Amino acid sequence: MRRKYRIKSKIRFTLFLTIVLFVIFSAAGTIIGTYNAESLTKTTYSEIRVQTGDTLWDLAREFGPDNKDIRKIVYEICKVNDVSAESIYPGQTLLIPVYI
Repeated sequence: MRRKYRIKSKIRFTLFLTIVLFVIFSAAGTIIGTYNAESLTKTTYSEIRVQTGDTLWDLAREFGPDNKDIRKIVYEICKVNDVSAESIYPGQTLLIPVYI
């Protein structure tokens, strides 16, 4: 035998239903957002050809943002290109992170 439920207060039922739907949509949005966050944090790169007399420090100063430490930019360039700061040569192509 099935038991029948009665809604005693329409206001309380509506409030409960609104809260449940809010929690469900918030959870779904959080889950979808974590999958989509990777595309938001994906770094883009610019290809730079090293000229005679260029140093990695000069390139980092020229292409990096003013508010970031140059040592960190040099480290990122070295890590991305698998080079050391003193081993670049003219004609070499380097990937430089684009800072927006």
